[in-house]
Amino acid sequence: MTDNQTQNNKKDKYNVSLPFFGIPRLLKFLKPYRKLFFFMVFFGLCGSAVDIVMPIFQSYSLNHFVGEKLTDTMMWFILLYIFALVFASVSNFTSTYLANCVEMRTGRDLRAACFHHLQTLSFSYFNQNSVGYIHARVMSDTARIGTLVSWSLMDGIWHLSYILGAAGVMLVINWKLALLVLTVIPLLALVVAVFQKKLTVINRKIREINSTITGDFNEGIVGAKTIKTLVAEEKIEENFKKDTAEMHKTATHAARYRAIFGSSISFAGSLALAIVLWKGGNLTKERLLDIGMLNMFISYAMGIMEPVRWFIDCISDLITTQVNIERVTNLIATKSDVTDSDEVIEKYGTPFSPKYENWEDLHGDVEFRDVSFKYPDGDEYIFEHFDLKIPQGTNVAIVGETGAGKSTLVNLVCRFFEATSGKILIDGVDVKERSQLWLHSHIGYVLQTPHLFSGTVLENMRYGKPDATEEEVYEALKIVSADDVIEKMDNGLQSEVGEGGDLLSTGEKQLLSFARAILTDPKILILDEATASIDTITEKKIQDAIYKITEGRTSFVIAHRLSTIRNADIILVVNNGKITERGTHSELMAIKGEYYNLYTRQFEKEAAEQVLS
Repeated sequence: MTDNQTQNNKKDKYNVSLPFFGIPRLLKFLKPYRKLFFFMVFFGLCGSAVDIVMPIFQSYSLNHFVGEKLTDTMMWFILLYIFALVFASVSNFTSTYLANCVEMRTGRDLRAACFHHLQTLSFSYFNQNSVGYIHARVMSDTARIGTLVSWSLMDGIWHLSYILGAAGVMLVINWKLALLVLTVIPLLALVVAVFQKKLTVINRKIREINSTITGDFNEGIVGAKTIKTLVAEEKIEENFKKDTAEMHKTATHAARYRAIFGSSISFAGSLALAIVLWKGGNLTKERLLDIGMLNMFISYAMGIMEPVRWFIDCISDLITTQVNIERVTNLIATKSDVTDSDEVIEKYGTPFSPKYENWEDLHGDVEFRDVSFKYPDGDEYIFEHFDLKIPQGTNVAIVGETGAGKSTLVNLVCRFFEATSGKILIDGVDVKERSQLWLHSHIGYVLQTPHLFSGTVLENMRYGKPDATEEEVYEALKIVSADDVIEKMDNGLQSEVGEGGDLLSTGEKQLLSFARAILTDPKILILDEATASIDTITEKKIQDAIYKITEGRTSFVIAHRLSTIRNADIILVVNNGKITERGTHSELMAIKGEYYNLYTRQFEKEAAEQVLS
């Protein structure tokens, strides 16, 4: 976990001071559905009104039909009672349906906004935040917010209106008895607040343990092969048993508190009922209160206990959900480290609304002019005052030990990161004066670890060029000798590749990703150790293809095998993030520096492997 993510988690856990539980930050997402909110509230109030009236119906029936044995108004009573039940059913159905609509639509809009914004963020955000952290923001947190602004709001309206309505009716009928019943509410609130504080702490711990158990599951599934090769099944199972035992212990502790909590609520309700029966019974005996009114007080006394409990619980949920709101709104408010200026957007458009008519062709001249760079979350410069002119068609090789920082240079060319100072020019123009999408559309990038999207081969190939014909796709496949792979598949280009390309070998995925990059006819080609996952025979075929496709193109090759870049126009040697040597193969071999040591060491290793084979 990165320092940035750790700080985010601490902020999520302890920062609960946003006004109105952070709702103002959500207003722009709630505003489109204000009519739905209005009718949801209206029908919720209608349903609550019927619940308040029901004890009055019961009081009337006891006094007239049971006590006085009067039946002359029974038909009208029955019709009115049925109407009230139907009205309540319709109101409850409508408010529930509208609450569901609000939940689904608000959650959908929040997820869409998060996903949309994630597409605009630079690489540094994804370097600093794990996939799990981002996934939780987009899925779990938005779901909690959707529940808050729909079901929690509707329940709150019902409970509040019921308490106010019931209290109002009781005060009108007999204010002294009403005040006696209402004195139980502060006692109930105190009990709930004490237990809720305990339960909040325990539930937080349960969520943390549950996250650990989820991580155990993930490691057990994703790392299954590694676990078996290391014979680590026993250790993994011990860790899982330890975490689940801790979960059981904590959950049992929480269940004990909930049991006491529930009993306390029942006791408070029983106390309110006892007060009504004691005082109301005396009033009925003295003929100051009839039996129907007593029954109505009993119904209200028992009915207001649940709303009071709900409100105390809701405060804790709101505080928790406030953290969810802050996480989501902070994600959406996060500014990218790499952005296009307003002038560039006005001319070239955005990634989601490009203005292709204003796009110029790219020739391929690249220049680093006094460039210094350090990562946004770093303190040390990777390189300083770096100058390099790369004419169109130049083949640049970048070599160095694993983890030396070879990808930094090409990430700056692609503008995945912004130079800290200095300029990077493409065709003599500062890259900041052109849109990122324009630049990326002219770059073919083949990663060391290939990634294919779920779907068919043809669908994956067309990600870079949606209008590509099957003939163009086959041509690109032939260039990198990937046509043999397609011919072995049952459905050719319509064959499924599986999630992440799991139905193919690593080498096959690399061949397809290579062909996908070539299909776009890029003016700048970047190969990030692109042949590292391919066998020697296939690599030879691809090297022959590379010489053809790089001709007339500016290319950057991050080399895995140094024997493949001997013909590069310029070789840059990277060590600890610094460019320590530059020159052609013969020039670098002559000075017998770092490149010489890397090359001879790898040559000796390959020679030894050939002898052993």
